[in-house]
Amino acid sequence: MKAGQLNSSTHPTLGRIRKNWGLYLLLLPAVVLVLLFSYVPMYGILIAFKDYSPAVGIMDSPWAGLKYFEKFFNSYQFSTTITNTLVISLYSVATFPIPIMLALMVNQMRQNRFKRFFQTVTYMPHFISTVVMVGLMLILFSPGSGLIGNIFRLFGAEAPNLMGSASLFSSVYVWSDVWQHTGWDSIIYIAALSAVSPSLYEAATMDGASRWQKIRFIDIPMLMPTVVTLLILRIGSLLGVGFEKVYLMQNSLNITSSEVISTYVYKIGMLSSQYSFSSAINLFNTVINFALLILVNQISKKYSENSLW
Repeated sequence: MKAGQLNSSTHPTLGRIRKNWGLYLLLLPAVVLVLLFSYVPMYGILIAFKDYSPAVGIMDSPWAGLKYFEKFFNSYQFSTTITNTLVISLYSVATFPIPIMLALMVNQMRQNRFKRFFQTVTYMPHFISTVVMVGLMLILFSPGSGLIGNIFRLFGAEAPNLMGSASLFSSVYVWSDVWQHTGWDSIIYIAALSAVSPSLYEAATMDGASRWQKIRFIDIPMLMPTVVTLLILRIGSLLGVGFEKVYLMQNSLNITSSEVISTYVYKIGMLSSQYSFSSAINLFNTVINFALLILVNQISKKYSENSLW
């Protein structure tokens, strides 16, 4: 037996790599990028536990222990940022079924030309940049000169200041997100439905199943693995409300409802130069999200056959 064959049989992993070396070569750039941009920067976590000074660097800065975590827990902004982040996140999770319903509706369309047109129209808002999106919202929702203001004036009523209302901030944020991203988010569900064997629909038709029964007993069960996976990932980023859109929508009138963890970290770290404090807050946010991901995955694994690992 040759030495190469002996090594391959002794080490199955080495044998698989030699057999599929081309695939591993294609994977190598992605692995390098993940290492460089996801794992190497984790060295900066040390800042959260030190009195960091850019002049002396991370390693030479004195240790502070859990000082900055305690500072955040005892600050008046702790309850405000956590509450606002949870409200927006849970509100967004509540809209999770909307792309699923859109995918089921698209799957039932029989006119291919209209189906393609409808899909294109629903996908297009996703490609609007965040800055342009918020600019459009400011124009449309302006109580003085916007579309909403003009409609209210037609009926002799005073238009609400939607962009300046603290109580309506989460609704404006979430439903504008729904309008912009629902079509795009439905793509993965439409792809899952396209993999359903036509023989299942033919058998259901022969058994006298209605359209609603086909959706209930064929489409929805086939979507569940995809739904559970994406739901786990969504909950795993529960405290990860996007920074850009919230920050652009913020103003002095809605700040009590729009100050979330990501915007607070930016203001503390970049605007106030409190690097250790902002790193501690961000690390706390990351740890909570990771714990939620593990917890939800374990619950899904226990009560269903679907999980991330």
